[in-house]
Amino acid sequence: MHRRHGAGILPVMQRVLLHPERGPECSRIALGLWRLAEWDPGPAALAGFLERCLDLGVTTYDHADIYGNYAAEALFGAAIAKNPGLRRRMELVSKCGIRLKSARGMGASTKHYDTGRAHIRASVERSLSNLRTDHLDLLLLHRPDPFMDPDETAEALTTLIREGKVRHCGVSNFTPSQFDLLASRLDVPLVTNQIEASVLHQEPFTDGTLDHCQRLRIAPMAWSALAGGRIFDPADAVGARVKPVLDDIGRELDAGADEVALAWLAVHPARFVILVGTGRFERVAGAVRALGLKLAREQWFRIHTAALGRNVA
Repeated sequence: MHRRHGAGILPVMQRVLLHPERGPECSRIALGLWRLAEWDPGPAALAGFLERCLDLGVTTYDHADIYGNYAAEALFGAAIAKNPGLRRRMELVSKCGIRLKSARGMGASTKHYDTGRAHIRASVERSLSNLRTDHLDLLLLHRPDPFMDPDETAEALTTLIREGKVRHCGVSNFTPSQFDLLASRLDVPLVTNQIEASVLHQEPFTDGTLDHCQRLRIAPMAWSALAGGRIFDPADAVGARVKPVLDDIGRELDAGADEVALAWLAVHPARFVILVGTGRFERVAGAVRALGLKLAREQWFRIHTAALGRNVA
């Protein structure tokens, strides 16, 4: 199905349950707010931008406490304050577990990981206040913590869920064994693993990460889905191999190279939720258009082998 929009004819937004029994339901394209502090247009303009994205069906918004040196969530919250009704149309995701050496932070003298009870609670309370909301739809542990006490971390997450301040929890950048360790201490499921994945970062397809997600039937979330722009950098050796193939397939599908790169993730059976980090509406609309592209298996492998630099064995 497609619908006509100011950005052209776009497919109706696909939605996915991250966990088949638990949820939450997210839009397949999510807006990543990592750089919000860099491109913040002001509360009123940001509220208008968010409303346009919501009208496209982009309902999932990805934050972390540390984004923008601890400033991004408050900027987003100021926009929500301009139009509080927007919150009811959204799924808000945030992450915790990294402490920066920053005057805006929580007193860290050295950047480090902290999955202790006190820090998780303090981070969530701060995120709720900054985002002007009474709950997070999804809380992720931002990075694996080599000093994690899984019992303490699980207790902190469980308590926040019981209090209604967090609806669901998951992880980010965890290996399958790190995921399973924490999951073994929880009475509720971890609903996703947010991982780096793109045509230029294919390790999750071969290192067991996607196998693990698919075994558990949880949908992963993909960050840096356009490889941080490396695809379009002629000085990048792998990007220089892949870009002509994306262009060729784009001509076959009447699409841009960036849309083909996102479609390469979207068609995978793992059911990725794809994060797009942009403040430009036309880029968000392009990501939504990518969901309507139907890459054939051979087209998918043409991109895959271009990134490998060789044919599959």
